[in-house]
Amino acid sequence: MKTSIAAKLDQARQRLLDINALLSSENATRDLDQFRKLSREHAELEPIVELFNTYRDTEQRVAEAQELLDDPEMRSYAESEIKVGRERLVALESELQQLLLPKDPNDERNIFLEIRAGTGG
Repeated sequence: MKTSIAAKLDQARQRLLDINALLSSENATRDLDQFRKLSREHAELEPIVELFNTYRDTEQRVAEAQELLDDPEMRSYAESEIKVGRERLVALESELQQLLLPKDPNDERNIFLEIRAGTGG
């Protein structure tokens, strides 16, 4: 993973921790606009951070499996774990990159669209 992406994901993780602290404080509901804004940001960041945590866990499992390569009894297990782990890392990284793409400003707007059958001739 590129260092710039990892740095951005670390910032997102830290921001989520900050938002959790702000939302759990006693004064969180005094300003409802701020509360809604923080809740939306929390909802945006939570899936990204969860996926990043899964990525880090998978990296750790691959590293542990590489340590098992020296053991002749565990070598085949370690090789299969490394192969599966690396494939999973590639999939997780592409998913994380998609989640980090900038959001469309119109995504937050509400719309009602009524579709009627047309008449004419």
